[in-house]
Amino acid sequence: MFFRLLPWEYAIRNLFRRPLRTSLTFAGLTTVIVLVFVVVGFIRGLERSLAVSGDPSTAVIFSLGMGENLEYSSIPMRTSDLVPASVSGIQERFGQKYVSPELYLGTQVTVGAQEPSMGLVRGVTPSALLVRRTFEIEEGGWPEPGEVMLGRMVATKLGATSDEVRIGQSMEFEGRTWRISGVFSAGGSAFESEAWCRLDGLQQAMKRQDLSIVAVTLAAESDFADLDLFCKERLDLELQTMPETQYYASLQKDYGPVRWLAWLVVLLVSGSGVFAGLNTMYGSVVGRIPELATL
Repeated sequence: MFFRLLPWEYAIRNLFRRPLRTSLTFAGLTTVIVLVFVVVGFIRGLERSLAVSGDPSTAVIFSLGMGENLEYSSIPMRTSDLVPASVSGIQERFGQKYVSPELYLGTQVTVGAQEPSMGLVRGVTPSALLVRRTFEIEEGGWPEPGEVMLGRMVATKLGATSDEVRIGQSMEFEGRTWRISGVFSAGGSAFESEAWCRLDGLQQAMKRQDLSIVAVTLAAESDFADLDLFCKERLDLELQTMPETQYYASLQKDYGPVRWLAWLVVLLVSGSGVFAGLNTMYGSVVGRIPELATL
């Protein structure tokens, strides 16, 4: 029994014989494992966020030639009225058509004592609740004038603490101070990293009267080609449209180099961890050859 436990007991005792080497080895392996988990988690989180962001029955209308840069899109305000009046097949309920005019931009956001950082802000109307069907208010309520509602991932994106983005606190962007009125979730989609405020309030703050996009939910039996034809016929508006799922699929292609770079980092970190472990084992064995020979 003693001889069967001797290799195990010898290995355990050896860990405490050189505490500095053991501590450094443990710290190095822990660092490698944590880095691998962080990078892989970033990759999987990015892929999942973009995968669940699109709604198959929703299309987005934005400025011609903008590609995937919706924050630079600019379309006339009247587009939100022309689309439901000219295109059939838009989903409707109790006389309210599922059309959401939105102003979307990236801007410098200041929260609490934090340094200004880049955030995403979306100006919306209550009709956004019809089109964005995964939207749920977790805390607080819909923003009133001068207020803003935050996605539950905004604090992480801005590097702020939970106390700095709780209801009743304030944040600054576009030269104004906005009171936080609530927190919302959106099924894990990219909307959760945005701040939503009233469309008219954001237009006033930016001194703009245009829109970035118009989001439209089509009925089950409708054809996307009708909406596409409207955008191509109205040359004066300079519009283009695509299904929301197609838009986020194109974003995944754009993030392809980022994913490959992240996987390269995982490979390099894992390889360095393997070689560091082998080097540590080699040093331990070479330094204790007489003891191993005696054992």
